[in-house]
Amino acid sequence: MGSMHIETPETFADGSKNFDDDGRAKRTGTWITASAHIITAVIGSGVLSLAWAIAQMGWVAGPAVLFVFSLITYFTSTLLADCYRSPDPVHGKRNYTYSEVVKANLGGRKFQLCGLAQYINLVGVTIGYTITASLSMGAVKKSNCLHKHGHQDECKVKDNAFMIAFACIQILLSQIPNFHKLSWLSIVAAVMSFAYSSIGLGLSIAKS
Repeated sequence: MGSMHIETPETFADGSKNFDDDGRAKRTGTWITASAHIITAVIGSGVLSLAWAIAQMGWVAGPAVLFVFSLITYFTSTLLADCYRSPDPVHGKRNYTYSEVVKANLGGRKFQLCGLAQYINLVGVTIGYTITASLSMGAVKKSNCLHKHGHQDECKVKDNAFMIAFACIQILLSQIPNFHKLSWLSIVAAVMSFAYSSIGLGLSIAKS
């Protein structure tokens, strides 16, 4: 039998360890970076079409649906927080994916189904963002064309090139090691989320 290697946390000069209790690299996040992550995750690009979508449903159904979705977001966020450590939320084993939690508590076929659902959701989100990004870039190009040639010009724009370009950029960025540790990127994304939310709010007020 081969000997099992146990990674011993090394200690810095100030006495702090560079590994957490689970043997992985010590987390260096702060409340600022955590807030930036949350804002970026909650305020997605879908908020740009939120005003139009609510307007189509009217003053009764629109806010009601918005309220229901906020409850769903709260429930799923609470569920995700409870799954971070199991079975004890404070001293339990730290889980890194939702599938790990399901496997530890349910196992078997339920783990496979939940894992499959999770990956299907990730693929769907990726496709949705790729399409949204390409449509947005196409809309900017069409807007510039209309300003240049006038509204009598059709200014047809094909989104396929933008879609391929966006996908290629995503593939290149995914090759960056430790991409999740770029805390400044989340802060920039949070600022952008507030920016386009403010634009959407301003345009809604101007149109009302």
